[in-house]
Amino acid sequence: MATRTVGDHFATHSSPAGWSVSRPLDLGLTITATRKVPMKILITGGAGYIGSTVGSACEEAGHEVVVLDDLSAGRREFVRDRTFYEGDIADQDLLDRVFTENQIDAVVHCAAKIIVPESVDEPLTYYDNNVGKTVALLKSMERNGVHRILFSSSASIYATDEEFKVTEQSALDPGSPYATTKFMVEFILRDAAHSSDLKALSLRYFNPIGSDPKLRTGQQIEHPTHVLGKMIDAWMEDSTFTVTGVEWPTRDGSGIRDFIHVWDLARAHVAALEHLDEVTTDDPYQVFNIGTGNGVTVKELVKAFEEGTGKPLNVVYGPPRPGDVAGAYTVSSRAKDLLGWSAELTPADGIRDAIAWVPERKKILGY
Repeated sequence: MATRTVGDHFATHSSPAGWSVSRPLDLGLTITATRKVPMKILITGGAGYIGSTVGSACEEAGHEVVVLDDLSAGRREFVRDRTFYEGDIADQDLLDRVFTENQIDAVVHCAAKIIVPESVDEPLTYYDNNVGKTVALLKSMERNGVHRILFSSSASIYATDEEFKVTEQSALDPGSPYATTKFMVEFILRDAAHSSDLKALSLRYFNPIGSDPKLRTGQQIEHPTHVLGKMIDAWMEDSTFTVTGVEWPTRDGSGIRDFIHVWDLARAHVAALEHLDEVTTDDPYQVFNIGTGNGVTVKELVKAFEEGTGKPLNVVYGPPRPGDVAGAYTVSSRAKDLLGWSAELTPADGIRDAIAWVPERKKILGY
C-alpha cells in the first residue's frame, strides 16, 4: 500500500491570558493502514443529539456501542437497545464497573455542557463539568487500561481570522468559557498522551445541523439555542427569528459558520476511530477540523431556509449574544487526507432533515 507522509508543523497559539505555547501538530506522520476490526466503543453523552447519532454511525460500520449518560440533557429513548449506564462521567465506581463489565476499545467523549451564553453566566460550572470531569474520566481510563479516546472539541477555540478561514495550525483564542473548556481539555489530552500510553484525537466540530437521515434521533431540546433550531421555532410558531449580530466584518454583516450535517459529523467519528492507531503512530495526540469547507452566513442560511420551506421568515436584527463570535470555516484537507473522510451532505440537506425530525420528535419524545 502506498504511504502518505505529512511534514513537521509547529504553530504558536495564544490563550486569553496572553501566554503562548509552541504546539506540534504533525511529526512525520505516515499512514499505512486502517483499523477494520470491530470495536466496542464507549460514548459518553451517548444519549444526546450528537452522541446518539455517532452511536448509529458506529453500529452501521459494524462496531458495538456502550452508552454512559446522566440524562441531564440526553434522552433515554435515544439509547435504543444499546448497553446503557446512567450516571456521571466523574463517578469512579461507576466508571470502574463500565470498564470491568465491557472490553472497551475506545472512548468517544461527547459529554459536556454546551450553551455559550450560559457558560458566560456560570463559568465555574462549565470548568467543573467539562474540564474537571474529563480529568476524572481520563484517570479511570488509565486505571482500567483503556488507551484510546476521541474528544468532541470545537471550532469555537479558534482566534478570529480576517478571512474567517482556519486550519488546524491556525491561532487559538477561545471567546467564551465554553470554548475555553474545550481549549483546556485539548491541552490536557496532549499532555496526557505524551506522558502515558494514551492515544487521543480531538475533533474540532464546526456547526452541526440536521438529524439522523433515518430519523432515529435528532435535536432533543424542544427550544434549542442554535441558529437553525431557532429558525424552525419561528417558522412553526409564526414568530420572529432574530439574527444576533449584524455588524460583523463578514460579507453581509451576519456571523459566518461552517454548517455540517450531523450525519457527516457522525461518519467522521467512525473514520477517526478506524484510523486512530495509524495517525497516532508518530505523535499520540492529533487534531482534525471537521467541517464542510464552505462558509455560510446566518443571513444566507435564512435564505436557504426560506427556499426550502417556501415560506418567508419574520426576521429581526439584534446585538450579538454574550460569547458570540464572528465565526469561521475550515479550509483544511487534513481529515480527508489522513482519515479518508469528507462531508457529503449540504446545509440544504441539514435544513430538510431538521424539519423532518420535528414530527418524529413528537412521536418519540412527546413534544
